[in-house]
Amino acid sequence: MGSTSDKIKGVANNAIGNIKQGVGKVVGSDKLRAEGKAQEVKGDIQKSVGATKDAVKDAAAATAKKIDDAL
Repeated sequence: MGSTSDKIKGVANNAIGNIKQGVGKVVGSDKLRAEGKAQEVKGDIQKSVGATKDAVKDAAAATAKKIDDAL
Protein backbone atom coordinates (compact mmCIF):
# COMPACT_ATOMS: atom_id res chain seq x y z
CA MET A 1 0.00 0.00 0.00
CA GLY A 2 1.36 3.42 -0.89
CA SER A 3 1.79 6.35 1.43
CA THR A 4 -1.08 8.28 -0.13
CA SER A 5 -3.54 5.42 0.28
CA ASP A 6 -2.42 4.98 3.90
CA LYS A 7 -3.07 8.65 4.55
CA ILE A 8 -6.47 8.59 2.82
CA LYS A 9 -7.57 5.51 4.76
CA GLY A 10 -6.34 7.17 7.94
CA VAL A 11 -8.39 10.30 7.33
CA ALA A 12 -11.45 8.18 6.54
CA ASN A 13 -11.04 6.12 9.72
CA ASN A 14 -10.61 9.31 11.75
CA ALA A 15 -13.82 10.73 10.34
CA ILE A 16 -15.83 7.54 10.81
CA GLY A 17 -14.44 7.12 14.30
CA ASN A 18 -15.45 10.65 15.24
CA ILE A 19 -18.95 10.08 13.89
CA LYS A 20 -19.29 6.82 15.83
CA GLN A 21 -18.15 8.55 19.01
CA GLY A 22 -20.67 11.33 18.50
CA VAL A 23 -23.53 8.95 17.80
CA GLY A 24 -22.52 6.82 20.77
CA LYS A 25 -22.57 9.88 22.99
CA VAL A 26 -26.00 10.96 21.74
CA VAL A 27 -27.59 7.54 22.15
CA GLY A 28 -25.71 6.73 25.34
CA SER A 29 -23.79 3.78 23.95
CA ASP A 30 -20.40 3.33 25.60
CA LYS A 31 -19.69 0.45 23.21
CA LEU A 32 -20.20 2.65 20.14
CA ARG A 33 -18.08 5.41 21.67
CA ALA A 34 -15.28 2.90 22.35
CA GLU A 35 -15.50 1.53 18.80
CA GLY A 36 -15.32 5.06 17.46
CA LYS A 37 -12.26 5.87 19.56
CA ALA A 38 -10.56 2.66 18.42
CA GLN A 39 -11.27 3.51 14.79
CA GLU A 40 -9.96 7.04 15.30
CA VAL A 41 -6.72 5.66 16.76
CA LYS A 42 -6.46 3.26 13.81
CA GLY A 43 -6.76 6.26 11.50
CA ASP A 44 -4.00 8.10 13.37
CA ILE A 45 -1.73 5.07 12.98
CA GLN A 46 -2.50 4.77 9.27
CA LYS A 47 -1.67 8.43 8.72
CA SER A 48 1.60 7.98 10.62
CA VAL A 49 2.49 4.96 8.50
CA GLY A 50 1.91 7.02 5.35
CA ALA A 51 4.07 9.86 6.67
CA THR A 52 6.83 7.40 7.60
CA LYS A 53 6.76 5.86 4.13
CA ASP A 54 7.14 9.35 2.64
CA ALA A 55 10.08 10.10 4.93
CA VAL A 56 11.84 6.84 4.03
CA LYS A 57 11.24 7.45 0.33
CA ASP A 58 12.61 11.01 0.60
CA ALA A 59 15.67 9.83 2.54
CA ALA A 60 16.37 7.12 -0.02
CA ALA A 61 16.08 9.61 -2.87
CA ALA A 62 18.43 12.05 -1.11
CA THR A 63 20.96 9.28 -0.48
CA ALA A 64 20.77 8.13 -4.09
CA LYS A 65 21.33 11.71 -5.28
CA LYS A 66 24.40 12.08 -3.05
CA ILE A 67 25.81 8.82 -4.41
CA ASP A 68 25.16 9.92 -7.99
CA ASP A 69 26.77 13.31 -7.32
CA ALA A 70 29.82 11.62 -5.80
CA LEU A 71 30.31 9.44 -8.85
